[in-house]
Amino acid sequence: MMRQGLEGVGALFLCVWVAVLAAIARADDPYRFFTWNVTYGDIYPLGVRQQGILINGQFPGPDIYSVTNDNLIINVINSLSDPFLLSWNGIQQRRNSYEDGVYGTTCPIPPGKNFTYILQVKDQIGSFYYFPSLSFHKAAGGFGGIRILSRPMIPVPFPPPAGDYTVLIGDWYKANHTALKATLDNGSMLPVPDGILINGRGSGASFTVEQGKTYRLRISNVGLMDSLNFRIQGHKMVLVEVEGTHTVQNTYSSVDVHVGQSLSVLVTADQPAQDYYIVVSSRFTSQVLTTTGVLHYSNSAGPVSGPIPGGPTTEIDWSLNQARSIRTNLTASGPRPNPQGSYHYGMINTTRTIRIANSAGLINGKQRYAVNSVSFVPADTPLKLADYFNIGGVFRVGSIPDQPTGGGIYPDTSVMGADYRAYIEIVFENNEDILQSWHLDGYSFFVVGMDGGQWTPASRNQYNLRDGVARCTIQVYPKSWSAIYIPLDNVGMWNLRSESWARQYLGQQFYLRVYTTSTSLRDEYPIPKNALLCGRASGRHTRPL
Repeated sequence: MMRQGLEGVGALFLCVWVAVLAAIARADDPYRFFTWNVTYGDIYPLGVRQQGILINGQFPGPDIYSVTNDNLIINVINSLSDPFLLSWNGIQQRRNSYEDGVYGTTCPIPPGKNFTYILQVKDQIGSFYYFPSLSFHKAAGGFGGIRILSRPMIPVPFPPPAGDYTVLIGDWYKANHTALKATLDNGSMLPVPDGILINGRGSGASFTVEQGKTYRLRISNVGLMDSLNFRIQGHKMVLVEVEGTHTVQNTYSSVDVHVGQSLSVLVTADQPAQDYYIVVSSRFTSQVLTTTGVLHYSNSAGPVSGPIPGGPTTEIDWSLNQARSIRTNLTASGPRPNPQGSYHYGMINTTRTIRIANSAGLINGKQRYAVNSVSFVPADTPLKLADYFNIGGVFRVGSIPDQPTGGGIYPDTSVMGADYRAYIEIVFENNEDILQSWHLDGYSFFVVGMDGGQWTPASRNQYNLRDGVARCTIQVYPKSWSAIYIPLDNVGMWNLRSESWARQYLGQQFYLRVYTTSTSLRDEYPIPKNALLCGRASGRHTRPL
């Protein structure tokens, strides 16, 4: 009887202790709640009425403000006439690829229904964005900025800025997204974009500053195809962060931001009090598209004046040299209080090399794009759900080779298998005449090298194995290669895709299945209780409520 009593006291103590720990966790990792209604509405970004995608009536959508380890509860109500999904560019979804918001992991939200995303910005800081991932919706809007601030006790390697601005730049078409999608569905390529937007405006975007103060600009290229150059008349920019990594604080007169990429610069209002041009122009295009905004001094004595500052246009070496100069600040703290440089990524032996080559061609007379000759075709069921419910016939692991074949392109639901906790090298090889931009969901990878010509094993001799920047989107210049190292420490089904959206839509993507036989919650969360079920997963059950 005494033993049973002690066991009861022990059990009670354990329950109390678990409750205390849970309370501490909640205090440490607060919850932020959002309710977003997604609708169509008239927008005029280039002076022509279009059908845009609005979030709570806004174009672009509202910013997400958060702090490392915050839990984001985002209830998305789909008031469109077709299925909808939001994805979170750069948010790693640690152990939780079900929430990634691409069709390989998440069922679309049906018209008139809602879905609540439950995200944690686990061990992350920095500048990112969200966007709609289905049906070429990205060409209609539905995107917005995400900023993740450091916890108050974690030092940041620069003084607090006087202001913090989200700057969403991207190319834009006057045609509605439905017309663009129809062009692609009919097997044709898209024309040259009609213009460039800054925060949803073809002209007139303005940012107010006070003379003598320093401001942070979080710049994301949310466009469809063009690399862009960003510059401010008469002002220098200090690069401080790239997709969650504090960088060596180099000073630039202009910066290239490739499709899908995000970065932060500091700008000091140290010029005479007037207004100055902000200029964004396309890169590596035969026709240079340009738009302007205004850096407005609060005590301005006059409007913008003088010629619009010119920038680089087709110069590859200029951009390549700038990219190589972007390195990790090894003396800065990351999301946790340990220095980022304490992880010596270059001293770890890789266990596998994956070579990725993009290509273009025709299938049944229609334009398609491919990775290692495989043009991705979406399955009838999200791949992650098929994996969870053991539904056969949806996809086959190994349906894409991990080396280029050099053969003609063909359609398949391409999934590449990878082992949990492997440490791999991926080499992106671009034999085409246009710049490529690649993004990997679920991860931040180390950029170890990039150069022109063909990659060979001897190319490793020039790798940066000390302070290469860690990011989630990498550019590959025309007739060039780029190489990355990745520790595969995040179980799940992860989309590796072209950020050139027409290419992504027409097959230039695949899924990396990072797999373990373990069923431990330390390795992967179970399927969300509220997960939508579709395709061959319809009628099945998630976990009990």
